[in-house]
Amino acid sequence: MSTEQKTSSALAEIIIESSTRAGKPFRPSDWVDRMCSSYATFGEDRKLKYSPYLKPKVVNGGRCLAVDLTLKKVNPEGYAQLMHFADENQLNILDAQGNAIAAPY
Repeated sequence: MSTEQKTSSALAEIIIESSTRAGKPFRPSDWVDRMCSSYATFGEDRKLKYSPYLKPKVVNGGRCLAVDLTLKKVNPEGYAQLMHFADENQLNILDAQGNAIAAPY
């Protein structure tokens, strides 16, 4: 297995934290819910269902956005916009092991 394959298989999900690289909370505080809602659909039961690719999550006591990297394949434009949003707002991005990483475009 090549190094690139190991990296991509190890990065099945990333976490975008609600804090900036400078350690400040990101505002608006409900940005995770807004982002998840923008990818959500209504089910037959008329209830909002989150996309399998974006989910709210609590990490280190704070609300975060869990991003399934399959989104990059099924919606490359949406994925690029999301990474641009995180990068532009200097949000912390974590890999599956909890290490800070640059936005994986």
